[in-house]
Amino acid sequence: MKNKINIVKYSGAIEAFDLEKLKNSLRRADANETVILEITDEIQSTLKEGMTTKQIYKMTYKMLKSKSRVSASRYNLKKALMELGPSGFPFEKLIGKLLSHEGFKAEVGIIVKGNCVQHEIDVIAQKDNNHYMIECKYHQDQQNVCNVKIPLYIQSRFIDVEMEWKKQPGHNLKLHKGWVYTNTRFTSDAIQYGTCVGLGLAGWDYPKGNGLKERIDKSGLHPLTALTTLTKPEKAKLLDKGIVLCKEIYENPNILDQIGIPKERHKKIIDDSAELCSNP
Repeated sequence: MKNKINIVKYSGAIEAFDLEKLKNSLRRADANETVILEITDEIQSTLKEGMTTKQIYKMTYKMLKSKSRVSASRYNLKKALMELGPSGFPFEKLIGKLLSHEGFKAEVGIIVKGNCVQHEIDVIAQKDNNHYMIECKYHQDQQNVCNVKIPLYIQSRFIDVEMEWKKQPGHNLKLHKGWVYTNTRFTSDAIQYGTCVGLGLAGWDYPKGNGLKERIDKSGLHPLTALTTLTKPEKAKLLDKGIVLCKEIYENPNILDQIGIPKERHKKIIDDSAELCSNP
């Protein structure tokens, strides 16, 4: 674009519209170049000074959905994670399944004994000599970020648990580590503190290049809330049954009957689920 147009981010900050950034987000969603050009041309023609990133996202998503449902599902990943609520348990299950896919033995919702008190831990993950205590901080609004208070609190719990773990036979050779997983972002203070004390942090786009968006895309473990072929009430029914992934629908299509989805809609839902399971 010849003339710079300023847009308003979710945080309220103002920045110049970046066409390449939009194109790259569509490429990550596996949209083809013809579709990307059509969408970005349309966005450019309607772009106005002071338009919000939310407005641009909605327009982009609507156009992409009309051209490719599965690409729209991939593009909608951030919002799909926020639709896993209202409780944080489906997010915890997703993190457990992601870690299992990455080779860990993962258990969700475990009561463990600390040196001083018992703790309910969201996810315990083990692989080789790595033994992780993971707390999941789920948000339904991307403006809700993890500030420094959260890693401070999690680190204190981890220290209590680690003290007890170290008393167990064979644990002197294990690497014990606390982690915080969130579907949004960490403040700079939270990152600084986590780095200083050795607490692992995993967020939507942190660490750079290996955040949740990259790890979910790579694994194909997309949440069922990303599917454009399901209604919100249907998604809620599946979550209530403990189903959180598109992969689980693809592998167990009978679940669609159980929540009352008409047979004529099954094929689209299953086909989209199967395609989302693959790495673009």
